[in-house]
Amino acid sequence: MSFTFGKQSQKANFQEIKQVKEWIYQAFQLDEEVSISLSQLHCTEPGCSPIETVINLMTNPVQQYKIHKSIAEIDYSNISKLVEDK
Repeated sequence: MSFTFGKQSQKANFQEIKQVKEWIYQAFQLDEEVSISLSQLHCTEPGCSPIETVINLMTNPVQQYKIHKSIAEIDYSNISKLVEDK
């Protein structure tokens, strides 16, 4: 007997992750010493898209942002909107 616990999320490739991080550094005008964490998760909240990307900027305090898209679907306008809305 086998069990399945949810769907496997599509994994972002290295180039997509690198591009999104570059956009984050540019848009937020971050120093290169600031680490960025990207996590692609299944969103279980009502009305949420199936996959969301959580962005953590390792500043003091840590800044967290969410984009309701996979890493592969994010473009620069999504990142710049985070800056405008903060």
